[in-house]
Amino acid sequence: MIPLKNSPAHQVMEDNKEASVGTQLEETITFVQKILGENDDFIIRRFCIFYDQPAVVMYFPDLIDKQYLNDHILKPLMLTSSHDYAKAAGSSMKDFLLNDTLYACEGRTETQLNEIIQAIVEGKTALLVDGVTDAFIFSTRHVDKRAITQPETEQVIRGAREGFIEIMGTNLALLRYRLPTPDLRIKTIRIGRITKSIVALCYIDGIVNPALVEEVFRRLSLIDIDGILDAGYLEQFIEDNHFSPFPQIQNTERPDKAVANLLEGRVILLVDGSPFALILPTVFSQFYQTVEDYSERFLLVSFIRLSRLVALIFSLIFPSLYVALISFNPELIPTEFAVAVAGGRAGVPFPSVIEVLIMEISMEVLREATLRLPQQVGGALSIVGVLVVGQAAVAAGFISPITVVIIALTTIGSFATPAYNAALALRLLRFPLVILSGIFGLYGVMIGLILIANHMLSLKSFGVPYLSPLVPGNFQGMKDTLARLPLWSMPKRPALLHTPNDNRLGKITKEMSEEAPNNTLDPLKVGDTRRNVTDGASSPGNSDTSGDHTD
Repeated sequence: MIPLKNSPAHQVMEDNKEASVGTQLEETITFVQKILGENDDFIIRRFCIFYDQPAVVMYFPDLIDKQYLNDHILKPLMLTSSHDYAKAAGSSMKDFLLNDTLYACEGRTETQLNEIIQAIVEGKTALLVDGVTDAFIFSTRHVDKRAITQPETEQVIRGAREGFIEIMGTNLALLRYRLPTPDLRIKTIRIGRITKSIVALCYIDGIVNPALVEEVFRRLSLIDIDGILDAGYLEQFIEDNHFSPFPQIQNTERPDKAVANLLEGRVILLVDGSPFALILPTVFSQFYQTVEDYSERFLLVSFIRLSRLVALIFSLIFPSLYVALISFNPELIPTEFAVAVAGGRAGVPFPSVIEVLIMEISMEVLREATLRLPQQVGGALSIVGVLVVGQAAVAAGFISPITVVIIALTTIGSFATPAYNAALALRLLRFPLVILSGIFGLYGVMIGLILIANHMLSLKSFGVPYLSPLVPGNFQGMKDTLARLPLWSMPKRPALLHTPNDNRLGKITKEMSEEAPNNTLDPLKVGDTRRNVTDGASSPGNSDTSGDHTD
């Protein structure tokens, strides 16, 4: 079937699903030219093999490695003579070319024209030989990519310094580098009618629950869209509650974080062209945990994690508490502090709720402007916005000094949340809480918090309750929620994932961690090594030459 001139290329390919390579080379070239021939960067290179057999390679030069094409495909084909083929008696031309002539390590045959065209636009090279009803597809893709650097959105003091990039092959290599096990499974699926984006589903066989993998595949297969340009597109399609401000799927740029979640029994989704991996299922406690929490000693990390959680709650309720106390319950404020607040608010024309809302909106605008400006200008804008504009507003009498302090502390608290999407949800919820506190006082704050808690209790991520392991309660899971207990005290994987193999700590390792350390070099065990001096000479049995101890 000849494609219609005015039909879109993808529609023509859809209408010719069953079209295959014929024995006539020119017919196949004509079909491909109808689809790709209007591109100025599409190359059809004609040549002959065995000196008289017509052949052609088709590719996009900006997507391939030209040196690889010349050395491993074109050169051996052109240098092969008919005598070499005659020596391989009994072999078909397809087998002879693929197995005895071409040097390319990644080569396969394909008969469907749709698959051949799709391979060409992905950066592969197609070889067609007159009289052969199969096309040869070679992986010659070579696209310039950025270097593997530390992720800017997930900075750590102690941890790996490499992050995912936009090329999926590199991202999968980073995962396999950290998980050199045959149990790592990577399944791919194409999503997008036009982009045909490759989505990789990664999990560890024997650890992950098979029902979770099946559910993820089911949700991915239901997506029907023109194109998937980022992992965030997938997140919006496969999450459980589309109208919740809270993210139900975590994203990360760090391979070590992705591997840690794979070892717990979770599934990782990667999209070709996106540097972010999706972690699912996800519970709320993961959004205030970092990779560094497991690299440092548990006492220090537990304190830091608790302070991070306090900052998270602080950023949510502090402005609404301030409005409720100032407007409805000033008797709860200590007298000296109340006098200072009243003095600062003297002459301010707005009630406290309007004042806080103005400052909150101003901070959101300033934050957005700082993010969108170039890095060299953004830092200067933040300083000007905070110092100059804030001080000018206080001097002009529009805003009280205490309100500026409250909003500044709230903003700092939101910066302490490691996950940007979780911090964004809390920033959004601050506004209805402030409005409720301005109408009902402390009762409004409590009503808002109860509604938020009730909503979080109703959320699920692939069937896992969002507030697990707190609700429903699980003692083993609580060891790594509010604080982190020692690694040797957490021998089981998270129970909420229902993994077939829930034991991640060996019995011997656990016993070694719990028993008292063996102080091999304790002087009480190995003996006193002080030097005995007899007649000005040290005894032969003593080797201590420090000179600090004498008889």
